[in-house]
Amino acid sequence: MNPLYTVADIRAVDTAAKAALPAGALMQRAGQAAANAALDLLPFSTNHAKVLVLAGPGDNGGDALEAAAHLSYTGAQVTLVHLAPGGVASAEREAALQRARGSEVRFRAIDDISLGGTEWNLVIDGLFGIGLKRPISGAVAALVNAVNQLRCSVLALDVPSGLDADSGCVVGADGVAIRASHTVTFIGDKPGLHTCDGRDYAGLVDVARLDIAAGHYGPTALHLNDVKFFARHLRARRHNSHKGSYGNVAVIGGAPGMTGAPILAARAALHGGAGRVYVLFPDQPLPCDPCQPELMCRLAGDYELDQATLVIGPGLGDGAAARELLGSAIASGSMLLADADALNLLAAEPSLQTALAARTAATVLTPHPLEAARLLGSDIKGVQSDRLAAARTLAARLNAIVVLKGSGTVIAAPDGNIVINTTGNPALATAGTGDVLSGLCGALLAQGWPRWEAALAAVWLHGMAADVLVAEGRGPIGLTAAELIPAIRTALNRMVQHHAR
Repeated sequence: MNPLYTVADIRAVDTAAKAALPAGALMQRAGQAAANAALDLLPFSTNHAKVLVLAGPGDNGGDALEAAAHLSYTGAQVTLVHLAPGGVASAEREAALQRARGSEVRFRAIDDISLGGTEWNLVIDGLFGIGLKRPISGAVAALVNAVNQLRCSVLALDVPSGLDADSGCVVGADGVAIRASHTVTFIGDKPGLHTCDGRDYAGLVDVARLDIAAGHYGPTALHLNDVKFFARHLRARRHNSHKGSYGNVAVIGGAPGMTGAPILAARAALHGGAGRVYVLFPDQPLPCDPCQPELMCRLAGDYELDQATLVIGPGLGDGAAARELLGSAIASGSMLLADADALNLLAAEPSLQTALAARTAATVLTPHPLEAARLLGSDIKGVQSDRLAAARTLAARLNAIVVLKGSGTVIAAPDGNIVINTTGNPALATAGTGDVLSGLCGALLAQGWPRWEAALAAVWLHGMAADVLVAEGRGPIGLTAAELIPAIRTALNRMVQHHAR
C-alpha cells in the first residue's frame, strides 16, 4: 500500500539487487524507464522533439546518459550537458557514457549552452540524485535557475536535483533545486517527494521499481495515505439507529474575539456525522449559532466532560481558565483531540504534557509547524527540516497520534508508523481550515473510529474536499474554511456509498 523508503532503505535494496544482477543492469533499467517516461511527455513525433538532458557526475548522471541514448535512437534531437566526475567513474556509468557518445546525442559544455535560444519540448534532470549533501552552487546553480524559467515539461530522474529525498527540503538554506513537472523515481518512492518542498518541486511522481525482486525490500514504517487504510470503517448507517448511536462531540474554545473558531470546528463535527455537538465556551457562551441552530452552546464549567469526545483548543485563549479546562479535559476519560491554543498551553506546561502522555483514552494532536516547534522546544526551521522526525518524536513523547499539518501532512503514531497525506492544495492556507479538520476528526472518533484511522481519514477527506472545490473553480484563491464543510460531507457520503457493504 504505497510504501515509502528512506535513502538508507533505498541504498540497502540497491546493494542487494546489484549483487544478484549483471553489472550495470540497474542503471540500464533506470535509463530505459526514464526514456519511456520522457516519451510519454513529448507532445508530438519524436523526430521533431528537442530534448535537453542534464547528466551529473554520479550514477544519477549515468541514468540520464542511458536515457539520452535511448531517446536518440527514437529520433529525438537530444542535447546533453555532461558534468564529468571529479574522480574515477563507476564502470556502469562509464559504459553509459560510451553508449551516449556512440549515439546521435549532441554533447555541450555547461558554459556553452544557452537555454533561452531553443524551444525545448522536454528537459530531463539527471544532475544529482539521493546522495546530494551540499547545496548546488556556481555554474550548476545558474543552470538550474535557467531550467526553472523554461515553460516546457521537466522530468526529474529519481529526485529533483537539489531536493533532499528524506525530508523534502531544498538542500541548503539558500539552495536551489529543479522544479520538475514530473518525477520518475527508482526502486521505491521517497518521503521527500511528498512533503515540505517536495510537492512543489517533484510534480507528478511515478515509481519505477526496475524489476527488483520483492525479497530485496525490507519492511517500512512509512506510507502514503490511502483510502485502503481506513475503508473498513466506512459503514452504511442502520435504519434502526438514533442520534445517540453516533456519539457526542464537545468543542471547547471561543474566548472573547475568537468565537468563530469553535463554531467552525463544531459545524464540521456535525456535518462529519456526530449525533450531537456542543460548543463549550470558557466564559459567556453564545446564545446559539444562528446559521447552525443544531449546535448546543453551553458554559464549559457546567458540562460533564466525560459525556463526549472532546475537541479542545480552537480559540481557547491562554488564560488561567483555559489552562484549567485543558487540565480537566486531559484528566477526563474521554477521547481527546487537542489543537491550536491547547497545544500552546501544553508546550508551556510540562506537567500537562506528563498527564497527557499517561492517558489511556485515545488522544490526537493536530499541530502546525510553529505549534510543533513549541512542543519540541525547537523552531519552525528545525521542524520543517525533518518533519517526519518531528512528528514521530511528538507522537512517542506524548503517547498520541500526531497530525503535523502542512504541505504533505505527516501523521505519526507512537509506535513509529508514519503516513504522509497526498490530498489538499494551497486553498487550505487560510484561517479556520485547521478548526474544520479538528472538528471532522472529533466526529469520526465520536462515531467509534480508532484514533489512527480517524486521523488518516480526516486528513484525507479534508484535503480531498479542497481538491474538489479547486477543480470546480472555487479556489485556491479566496476559498474559505466554511466552504470546506459541505464538501467534506459530500465526500464522506460518497465514500460510504462506494465502500460500505
